[in-house]
Amino acid sequence: MPQDVRTMHRIAAFIIAAAALGAPAAANDAAHPTVVELYQSQGCSSCPPAIANINLLADRPDVLALTFAVTYWDQLGWKDTFARPEFTQRQWDFAHAGERGNVATPQTIVNGRVVTNGGDRAQLIAAIRSADRRDGGPAISASAGRVTIGNGAAAVKAGGGPATIWLVRYDPRAIAVPIRAGENGGRTIVHRDVVRSLSRIGQWAGRETVVRTPPPGDPRLRSAILVQSGSGGPILAAARI
Repeated sequence: MPQDVRTMHRIAAFIIAAAALGAPAAANDAAHPTVVELYQSQGCSSCPPAIANINLLADRPDVLALTFAVTYWDQLGWKDTFARPEFTQRQWDFAHAGERGNVATPQTIVNGRVVTNGGDRAQLIAAIRSADRRDGGPAISASAGRVTIGNGAAAVKAGGGPATIWLVRYDPRAIAVPIRAGENGGRTIVHRDVVRSLSRIGQWAGRETVVRTPPPGDPRLRSAILVQSGSGGPILAAARI
């Protein structure tokens, strides 16, 4: 097959994949994005397909795609350049809340409700649709270093108690990382929406709550708020700020 024809086929395949992942969740929008968290490591040879799918989701306004780098591959030939222990702990918090006895990579958790590998596009689309939060969560608004979580007693009751307010700082750029050792040695992996910090900044118990948010420090980073049942339960609300 001529080179130009192969190139056209690759471009067509990319467009089809992007269109498929662009199908919106049933009730979410830019103000109420579906939270798609990928737990991965640059040392994991199974992770690149899931990373590629997250990259395709990164520009969707109705999806908050977040890439969390875990640490438990760091001793196996390549230390992930973005991994932090608190990200590994978050994955374990989800596992404990879901009564799962282990964690693995890649693993994609949608709205804290549905767990899937993330490498299969069709399965990921199905997970996004099935984990839709509908309209039950509180409203989130931000202004002048403050974030307001609106009323929503029903959401707290459904979640079984007070919720955690998380501040996420992430890098939206496409970051190419040459991998020089381990299972992916010799490859270059491109990441989008890499989480750089995760901070617990308050608790929400159903009444309107105002919390302060510190400046990001790095102007390249973007910020988001997650309101989550406990530490590893469902995401009740989310917003970019």
